[in-house]
Order: sequence, then structure tokens, then C-alpha cells
Amino acid sequence: MRNIIVDRLNQTPIEELDIEIVERKGIGHPDSISDGIAESVSRALCKEYMDKLGEGKVLHHNTDEVQITAGESNPKFNGGEIIKPIDFLLTGRGVREFDGEKFAIDRIAIEAAKDYLNETLINFNVETDAVVECKIGEGSGDLVDVFKREGAISSNDTSFGVGYAPFSEVENIVLSTEELLNSKSFKKGKYVAVGEDIKVMGLREKDKITLTIACAMVSKHISDVAEYKDIKSDLREKVLNLANKNTDRDVEVFINTADNDDSDSAEGYYLTVTGTSAEMGDDGSVGRGNRANGLITPNRPMSMEATSGKNPINHVGKIYNVLSNQMARDIVNDVEGVKQVNIMILSQIGKAIDQPKAATSQLILDDGYKLEEVSKKVERRMDEWLANITSITEGVVNGKYRTF
Repeated sequence: MRNIIVDRLNQTPIEELDIEIVERKGIGHPDSISDGIAESVSRALCKEYMDKLGEGKVLHHNTDEVQITAGESNPKFNGGEIIKPIDFLLTGRGVREFDGEKFAIDRIAIEAAKDYLNETLINFNVETDAVVECKIGEGSGDLVDVFKREGAISSNDTSFGVGYAPFSEVENIVLSTEELLNSKSFKKGKYVAVGEDIKVMGLREKDKITLTIACAMVSKHISDVAEYKDIKSDLREKVLNLANKNTDRDVEVFINTADNDDSDSAEGYYLTVTGTSAEMGDDGSVGRGNRANGLITPNRPMSMEATSGKNPINHVGKIYNVLSNQMARDIVNDVEGVKQVNIMILSQIGKAIDQPKAATSQLILDDGYKLEEVSKKVERRMDEWLANITSITEGVVNGKYRTF
């Protein structure tokens, strides 16, 4: 029997709070780039291990220590150049040899990092704008031993995962805004100048929503100040239209509020050569940005665990955070009477990952429903997810689930 606990959440529903703050660091933010590289390296190692050892045989690794040290650039209207490349340091742990089979961890990690940069940053030249170095070492002996034990997969840490559902209006608007502005289709034609380093900060004060957006522009695609301001104005209208489709509340949108609108030179505006602030003084690290659901939400429960880059086989810091969010969405969508749910799952190192020390759900119910009417259904859904926990591993390896 699993230790599953279903209880009431004695809090005001998120939509009824007077103040709500939500943030998303876009895919080109240095912290998000670090997350993306870490996850890409982990998936590449998973593929290499399975290719050589057989399906499902993934060896111990964690690649969640990517560090970006910013470069230096000189953006100019209709041009600009990278003066000092961005440094990408890949660290963590992995198994380099197993049963006589050797694994080219450094080569695999560097290739995965470069491929991710090429896919994510449209205006970034990996060969000239980046220096990628790999310092991944061997795993700790006791953790590797936990990984090798027979039977049910054992947790390699005492940690917890957190999830909740459903998203609030502000959370949905913040996430969809960044995803719109960073979609490949959006950046074609008129909006080719929009870089990937887009941070969206949402504030709801009762029934007023304010979105403050930092959007790196690509200097070679903008001819002068007037064109820059035109693009910024268009972006504001695009975001406002998107937000108004998702709320009846008043919405106000601000973009690049640090701009010096009286300046006639490039230095007064948020211009970049490559579309990311990592080129000009902004460092990045794994786990410093979005949580596993893609957002930073101080009004909600959050784990400070870095999800990206941890191995998807037995690192509960990854598995339980992904699982908690999937479990929460499933409960809200399918269990009648559940208005809001918070999920927290706690592991013990060395214990089976499908048998957590505690798996808890805290519920806010719709009017007219009682806890005893829904608790068994919620408990059953949680138990089903834990019994099928390897599906999380498979989904992560295949890139199905978001980690940042």
C-alpha cells in the first residue's frame, strides 16, 4: 500500500487573491539556455547508453550543472558583432565505461549542446559565438550502487516534487505570450528581428493584469530607431490581443521599459547581435529560472530543485516534479468537484521510486462537494500514476515533458 494522503487545502483559490505574480524566462534567457542544454545532454546520453546496452538500459548520470559565462558584443542598427564568445561549461557526472563498453561522454555532450544552440537561437553562430567545454566526471560510488540494484528502481536522493493545477488566467497568459513570441512561425517576415531572450512578468492586482516584457531585438534586422519602435509597438498589440482572448480583466502591456526613448543611437535600446543577453554580460545557470511547469510562481508551492539535466531513471528531483504536474492536471481534468489541487511527493534515498515516503494532494473543492466524495477518486488517480511511474521516464527521454 502506498502512503497517499488526500486533504483539504485551507487557502483562498488563486483567482480570488488580490495579488498574483507570475514569471517566465523565455528559451533564449541565459538560465533557460542552461536548462535546455542540460536536458539535451541528458537525453543524448540516455540514447547513447540504450543504443549500446539495449532499450531501457540507461546508466547513472546527472548533467544539471551547466554554467554560462557571458560574452561581449557590439550591436548596431543594420549590423553588429560578437567581440568575445559566450563560454558554456558542461559539468556533472556520468558513466564512461560499463562491462567493457566505453562511452564518449565529452563528444556526445558537446555535440548535444551545439545542436541545441543551433535549434534554439536562430541568429547564433555556434562556431564563432560560443566556446563549449565539457568537464563531466564520474558518478559517486554510492549513487551508482543505488542505480544498479536489482528489483524496483531506487531513489538516488531524499527530495520532493511539487505540482499544481489548473493554471490561473495570468499563468496561462504569461506562458502563451512567451510561446507566441518565440515560435518559429512568428519570427518569419516582419518579426524576424525578435530575439529568443524574452522574459514575461505578469502582475494581477485584483482585476487588472500588467505584463512587463523584456524582449531582445536582433540588431542586423533593424535599420534605425524608428523601425525598432514600430516593432515594439506591434509586439505590444500582438500581446494585448492574445491576453484579451484569455481574460475579461483589464490588461496593460509594457515592452522594454529600460529603453531610452530620447536616444538616437543603438546604445539606448535593447539590441543584441544574437538574440540573447548572454552575449553581453548576463550569465546563466541550470535551475535558476522556470520550474518544471515552465513558470516561476511565488503564489504557488514550488520546489527549488533543478529539474533539467537530472537522469530520468531514478533522480526524483526530476521524476517527481514532472510527475506531480501531470498528476495534478489529470486530477483537475477528470475528477469531478476538484477546483484546485496541489501535489507534493517525497522520496527517501534508496527506496523504490514508486513507493514514496508520502504522496499528498491538497484540494479546493467546487461548491456543494465534500472531501469524502472525491478523495477515493483522487487517491486512485495518484496510485495509478505511481504504479506507472516508468511512463514519466519514457516521456522525458523522448522529450515529451517540459522541464523548464
